Amino acid sequence: MPAATYGRIAVGAALGPVRRRPEALPERELRRDGVAVDRRRLAAYDRVCGFRVSDTLTATYPHVLAFPRAMELMAGRDFPFGVLGLVHVGNAIEQLRPLDAAEPLDMRVWAERLADHPRGRTVDVVAEACAGGELAWRDRSTYLHREGGGGGKDGGGKRAAPPEPTAEWPVPGDVGRRYAAVSGDRNPIHMHGLAARLFGQPAAIAHGMWSKARCLAALQAHLPPAFTVEVAFKLPLPLPSTVAFSTSAGGGVRRFALHDARSGRPHLEGTLSPSASPAA
Repeated sequence: MPAATYGRIAVGAALGPVRRRPEALPERELRRDGVAVDRRRLAAYDRVCGFRVSDTLTATYPHVLAFPRAMELMAGRDFPFGVLGLVHVGNAIEQLRPLDAAEPLDMRVWAERLADHPRGRTVDVVAEACAGGELAWRDRSTYLHREGGGGGKDGGGKRAAPPEPTAEWPVPGDVGRRYAAVSGDRNPIHMHGLAARLFGQPAAIAHGMWSKARCLAALQAHLPPAFTVEVAFKLPLPLPSTVAFSTSAGGGVRRFALHDARSGRPHLEGTLSPSASPAA
């Protein structure tokens, strides 16, 4: 991401409550045509996230390509919330067909669905990628802006027992820095313990999109050519950790989840559904 974008984000955070923010979303979209895939960066991303190295893009990789435009949109003065402090609570990706690293992509990003939430308000940042003039991929990230005193973590109440694990993975302490290097998402809360503590976390926390990608890597054998994969990000994943991955299938849908291997604290819950045909 360009340094100027980080500068605008930092200025917005510094102004904080002094700065008046609009109550509506920007009526604009950001586009970039002919986005080329850097194969070395793609290979590095595959390794960090646990995928087999391939010239076929994983479903989560176009999110990395769209990320600079998404941050530019959210850093604008017409965006209703400051980027720092937003909580990534969900992500849904539609892969309409596999994408090859040789294909240039036309990408666009916009914001929609400003909505009330028990703990504040949410906004969706949507990205699309076209290849050869046809829509091939769509991504929707939902962000929560906490307001007032609403809500405890993960909704409070008694937590259900986690499902039986399929596998356990160690998550090293440097995953945040390694993922930042391949994704461009250099939010300090993921990279440095001190920065994380300033935002109320006891340690650096893993990127939500790394967690989602790591789960998809474990499901590579089950991925059809076209599918939708949706996740809800639950409690932050502190670094380092050991996580339990679980998955099951039924009714044409595969479910999966990540929990802390010792305490059972939930980090991610998701579903994978095959698409019958490409969507418009």
